[in-house]
Amino acid sequence: MSVTQIGTDPGRLRRVFAAFPTGVTALAAEPDGFPVGMAASSFTSVSLDPPLVSVCVARTSRTWPALRVASRIGVSVLADGHAEASRQLSAKEGDRFGGQRWRRSDDRALFLEGAAAWLDCSLEQEIPAGDHHIVLLRVHDLGIDADAEPLVFHRSAYRRLAS
Repeated sequence: MSVTQIGTDPGRLRRVFAAFPTGVTALAAEPDGFPVGMAASSFTSVSLDPPLVSVCVARTSRTWPALRVASRIGVSVLADGHAEASRQLSAKEGDRFGGQRWRRSDDRALFLEGAAAWLDCSLEQEIPAGDHHIVLLRVHDLGIDADAEPLVFHRSAYRRLAS
């Protein structure tokens, strides 16, 4: 059933989707020697065998075509102190990496320092889905900071988990 058939407009649908809290990730790499990155809140685990995760990327993204050619893509699960990094990575203009500390793998995947978790991935498959692509990523390596609290996005704002 299409959106117009169920009597919703895109703004209303966006508000309903925003009622579901999500984590926030940074996808980043240096495919041509220059850093390329974006923020994504549509990240989810998919499979343990093989190890797969997914993220949804707008078809209109100008960043994804530059990032998708990387042999490895770093996925950083942002920690509660990374709201500014997420804003920078979401911006259409300006330096997306300025003022942030990153580490680079041998395969040129980039990871935000202090992330709650990180995954070193490669592009497995892209699936067209409406105005987005569902991007499946194969996990090659990963790590976690058990002390870091995740950054949460809910109702179009960054939030912290209550203790």
